[in-house]
Amino acid sequence: MIVPYKVGAIVGATAVGKSDLAVAVAGELDAEIVSIDSMQIYRGMDIGTAKPDEKTRAAIPHHLLDVFEPTDDVSVADFQGLARAAIADITERGHLPLLVGGSGLYHRAVVDDLRFPPRSPEVRSALEAEIEESGSAALHDRLRELDPVAAERIESHNSRRIVRALEVIQVTGKRFSANDSWDRYESIYTLGVAGLTRPREALFERIERRVDAMLDGGLLDEVERLEQRSPNLMARQALGYRQILESPGVPRPELREAIVRATKRFARRQESWFRSDPRIVWFDAEREDTATEVVAFLRASLALT
Repeated sequence: MIVPYKVGAIVGATAVGKSDLAVAVAGELDAEIVSIDSMQIYRGMDIGTAKPDEKTRAAIPHHLLDVFEPTDDVSVADFQGLARAAIADITERGHLPLLVGGSGLYHRAVVDDLRFPPRSPEVRSALEAEIEESGSAALHDRLRELDPVAAERIESHNSRRIVRALEVIQVTGKRFSANDSWDRYESIYTLGVAGLTRPREALFERIERRVDAMLDGGLLDEVERLEQRSPNLMARQALGYRQILESPGVPRPELREAIVRATKRFARRQESWFRSDPRIVWFDAEREDTATEVVAFLRASLALT
């Protein structure tokens, strides 16, 4: 499947500086931003996801923010359809779609011809009940027996992805890792992808500052409001939210360190995921002229006038 649209993207690890740079780039390219963040799509999850504020959204149109309630069950396939519809709408109105985010899975789901196995609410509910009773590690052990490749790719605490993998195995009788479309980096669009990077020490310092700003900005209250709404399993897995929900009453310094550690681990996994994509051209976010370089790169790679 080939779609005659040009699509730009800015990807990279959390806290590397994607959002601010994307606004500058979008302004130069007459672009509209399509968020490829798996959590910013939920209403009320603002502080912990570093969602762009109203001033930023007023300056540059943003898509796929605040679309669903955290109680809604939104699959990657759902997100794929919404993002592709946004890309078509933006293009047909004469603007450039600019994907921005750090969710590597969602990025590839949107730009590549990936297919998703069927779902079964009954099987999924039963597996989620097992997770609640036995914990994610027990089901991860089962996944390791049934599909060692998938188990290697999925962290033992990632309940949502463990459930999905076991659901696919049970419904289809095939290994979750058997979908070979993930091994081909072939976009359905004319695609230009800029990756942002910083030295590890600088990135980790930014992560610590971001976590402090989130806690100072009311993250604990936001999580409390979220919990009252009974969020779905995916929303409960979000960085920061998960650590707070799983550790009620923990003193703030300990909580802060838990969130920082988890975010640093996540950033390393993001970098590893994106580094495996040969289409991404990398830019040093520490440089003052990075936005100018990314604009020039996208103009050239997408043959923009």
